[in-house]
Amino acid sequence: MSSTIRSHFELDVYKRAFEVAMRIFQHSKSFPKHEQFSLTDQLRRSSRSVCANLAEAWRKRRYRNHFISKLSDSEGETAETQTWVQFAVKCEYLERSIGVEFHNECEVVIKMIVTMIKKCDDWIIHAG
Repeated sequence: MSSTIRSHFELDVYKRAFEVAMRIFQHSKSFPKHEQFSLTDQLRRSSRSVCANLAEAWRKRRYRNHFISKLSDSEGETAETQTWVQFAVKCEYLERSIGVEFHNECEVVIKMIVTMIKKCDDWIIHAG
């Protein structure tokens, strides 16, 4: 698997998470100004952190435990993003249908990350 991929930018999960983060950014531009340093900031940070942790995980493939830890961080950030999306919908800053789309996209990303964790030996750089 990882032998054909040379960069985290090539990972399907990274591409998908990046796309979600960018869509969240676009939609969050319309959030009220009083949310700029709270909900808007938290939502943007967590969605972007998914990608950042995937990038770190990719670079830590020599160390199984570190690789899994960064993937777990990415999974957690994805779940956090779902929570902030739920708040945005409940506060009526996001249409419910958009919130459901974001939630479902995050679920796909989580499943992809969990699969990477379960099959981490396929991704690890083995010495030798």
